[in-house]
Amino acid sequence: MSETRVEALYTRVKEMTVNFTLRPGERVNEVALARTLSASRTPLREALNRLVAERLLDFSAGKGFFCRGLDAQSIFDLYELRAILEESAVRLACRRASDDDLAALRAGPFEDGLVYEDRTIGEASAADEAFHMAVAKLSGNAELCRELDHINDRIRFIRWVDMAAAVLRTKGEHRLIMEALERRDADSAARTMRSHVVKRMDQIVASVREGYSNIYVAGPEELTERRLEPGDGSS
Repeated sequence: MSETRVEALYTRVKEMTVNFTLRPGERVNEVALARTLSASRTPLREALNRLVAERLLDFSAGKGFFCRGLDAQSIFDLYELRAILEESAVRLACRRASDDDLAALRAGPFEDGLVYEDRTIGEASAADEAFHMAVAKLSGNAELCRELDHINDRIRFIRWVDMAAAVLRTKGEHRLIMEALERRDADSAARTMRSHVVKRMDQIVASVREGYSNIYVAGPEELTERRLEPGDGSS
């Protein structure tokens, strides 16, 4: 079996699960999906099993594969874990990153993440995520980065939902994090990172409700392709 083919199928189906083209709780019709992707069942099944291992799909013996649910408690738990990981990462980065590392962070992912006007929500969210992952990589802990990467896949849709309303606050808090890193002020960096990442349950519930509306009314692609305007996030 071609590993390249399995990888390509994995990437395609992963995108469908992350953006909920496969709707929450929907059973995966393997025959129809294989036809859509011009794939044979064996490599497709391997790709689906990988996504089960990553908690992007669920599997029930005798019933098959299902897209994961968009569940407020699960999303809350993931954000709580994300806050713990990113708080630890930024503390480690304050200690371990070189001056050159921080200069590269400022000139690259940080500066790019400040640009949002006329970007799509998908593009702005990708830049936001890139900054956070770049900070995590400066921790020097590869296992932490891998875990955070998996969490990002599972909460990406909710980040898209939140982006338009939060974009200006997000950029301002990125500045505070960047400045604390450059001062090597681990306490300030961690405190700002935690308040930046953590979410209350009522916020999660509201985002999940809006997410369902996007999935079933407008369609997930309308959300990711929506362009941010100068006034977005100003409230």
